[in-house]
Amino acid sequence: MDVQEVLRFADELVFERTGTHLDDLQQAILRGTFQGQKYSKIAQEYNCTEGHVRDVGSDLWKIFSEKLGEDVKKSNFRATLERLSFSNISSNFAKKFTQINNVNFCRDDLPFLKDPHPEQSNEETSNQDYANMKKRLDLADAPDVYSFYGRTEELTTLEKWIVQDHCRLVALVGISGIGKTTLSVQLVKQIQHNFDYVIWRSLRYPLSLEAFIENILQFLYNQSENDLPVGQGDRLSHLMNCLRSSRCLIILDDVQTIFSSGQLAGNYQPGYEDYSILWQQIGELSHNSCLLLNSWEKPREIVKLEGDNSPVRSFQLMGLGTAAGEIFKNKALKDEEQWESLISTYRGNPLWLKIVAGAIADLFSGSVAEFLNYDILVSEDLQEICYQQIQRLSELEKQVISCIASTSEPVSIAQVLEKLEASPSQICDAVQSLGRRSLLEKQKRDNSIVFTLAPLLREYANSQRNIEESA
Repeated sequence: MDVQEVLRFADELVFERTGTHLDDLQQAILRGTFQGQKYSKIAQEYNCTEGHVRDVGSDLWKIFSEKLGEDVKKSNFRATLERLSFSNISSNFAKKFTQINNVNFCRDDLPFLKDPHPEQSNEETSNQDYANMKKRLDLADAPDVYSFYGRTEELTTLEKWIVQDHCRLVALVGISGIGKTTLSVQLVKQIQHNFDYVIWRSLRYPLSLEAFIENILQFLYNQSENDLPVGQGDRLSHLMNCLRSSRCLIILDDVQTIFSSGQLAGNYQPGYEDYSILWQQIGELSHNSCLLLNSWEKPREIVKLEGDNSPVRSFQLMGLGTAAGEIFKNKALKDEEQWESLISTYRGNPLWLKIVAGAIADLFSGSVAEFLNYDILVSEDLQEICYQQIQRLSELEKQVISCIASTSEPVSIAQVLEKLEASPSQICDAVQSLGRRSLLEKQKRDNSIVFTLAPLLREYANSQRNIEESA
């Protein structure tokens, strides 16, 4: 009995019961159970709590009990399958995938298509199923996600926008480390079965628009470059026709790399200005598909097109709440009553919290209270993250950041104007740009809007100002 056959059999049972396929943790639990691992070992390898693994496992055993007609639990899972002659129950299913077990085109958690031609031979069926999988899904650029915390409301909202409201263009924006990519991976797992094609691309190493469209079309049509239309305009029209004829989900990660540093948010680097045409056409023209953008800053075209009833929308991703406690549990941190303060200080940013939790575990034996006593905010690792964000700003944005950081109290635009030598329109543009970069926190006070910074960014900005003043 092969563990991959078990996973595929289980995936089919779970899909019949829930309409969703096995996620990474469910697969890890089944694989570990089949191999005799304890829940604690699975939790350790998967970077989550044993209690969470136990809860997910319990849900799986309930599904198997219902579908197989007898009590299934962790202790008898493998024995039950053997007693029920699993090889006979799933012989057709197992044979169906024999020839693709070792194919590394898609990860194991991707869905497997039903056999549309049962009269075909096993070999023909296996080849056809693999061809169908390869045709539908291209997630080679999507990262593996080993831990996912909370985000239930965010997933629900994004799924509604994309699946029910048929949004054509969605921007998921937020500061570095807030979890945009992780959330998008989880979202794809939940909604991929609603689409004919699912494609993940990253602009970490930026592509020109022409190269990006060519890459997408080659996958969708399985054509060489010589078979595609000549010229960017014709290829874009070809892409739009495909988005109309098929329901496609395209995720484009790290979009901020095509924007310029040293300018206000949303200004393109030379050579990448044509992406504005892509956003406009996908947002304005009628089609059946969705383009999901992950970015540190919001493209200006989306600002112009978005709205509550529009097919173009943006989602500002904020930090984790109490779910961030799972990060601390994984590091065995102490003083749980102080965790909420730590989460608030670092604004629930998963990356910031992981770095801080590691430092607390290494330097303070896991004592959150002791760490907070020293009033340490910015480690060297966090300084580098802050630097990456701040160095992208225009000079006026940097001045606004420094002005706001100089006081612990929120400030209004009028107060910023009093301190900086710039026109009201320039200050307003800079403040708005900082908001689109997710660097400012906006509050209402006495029927007016005031702005402040996260403690980490304030501390970093003040330290940089002190360095400059002492130079």
